[in-house]
Amino acid sequence: MSSSPLLPTDEEVERIVLGPDSLVWQRFDDIRMYFGAGYALLLQVAHSTVGAGVRDHSTFEQDPWGRLLRTVDYLMLITYGGREAAAVGRRLRDVHKSIKGTNPDGSSYHALEPEAYAWVHATLFEAAIRAHKRFIGPLTDAQIERLYDEYMPLGRLLGVRERDLPDDWRAFCDYFETMVNDRLVRHETVDRVVRSLTTPGPPPQLPAAAERLWGLLRIPPAQALKVSSFGLLPPVLRERFGLEWGPVL
Repeated sequence: MSSSPLLPTDEEVERIVLGPDSLVWQRFDDIRMYFGAGYALLLQVAHSTVGAGVRDHSTFEQDPWGRLLRTVDYLMLITYGGREAAAVGRRLRDVHKSIKGTNPDGSSYHALEPEAYAWVHATLFEAAIRAHKRFIGPLTDAQIERLYDEYMPLGRLLGVRERDLPDDWRAFCDYFETMVNDRLVRHETVDRVVRSLTTPGPPPQLPAAAERLWGLLRIPPAQALKVSSFGLLPPVLRERFGLEWGPVL
């Protein structure tokens, strides 16, 4: 049984976790989906609370590839972990309890603020759908609705409240548009993430043989990450973030 009223009971966990019969299980293991990881990160940090937490508590600039790979690792665990996904969610929530502080203007922030906490979960799904459409192939409306119905309850495993995200995909699209238009802003952390996505940076921690190969490949992956991250952004956000976009990018 969960020790927190915000986390699901064992019975709820059984209903939430996914298995091989779920569409999310069948679709989310395609590596091309993860071309959306940088895009999701930009969406997340453009929320002022998330951006403040990343500004004060993240080492993404020193380890940008590691940060992105940890996001992929989290998605794999929460999707394919079965009952262990509940433990992953609890640990993630515990980590976020300490992510808080004071902004330069004197206002305070906390990573567990419901809107910001739910937004991070929402962006991972939106990025997966957008990347699937762009890099893998189209999805029918029925498939997207099913993916949404399967994936969104996983947020309960880390304490996202049901009422903080829409009930269905159609309502989610309206929610996403509102967040983009009214809540996402350009600030210091957005600019720092943009810079981290435009330079190769140090390699992630890899076996020695893979590190030698990474030395040859890291520039092409960095360019691919840059193009996919910026290209997936809605045009209004590219303009807001001051990003140039065109056939020569």
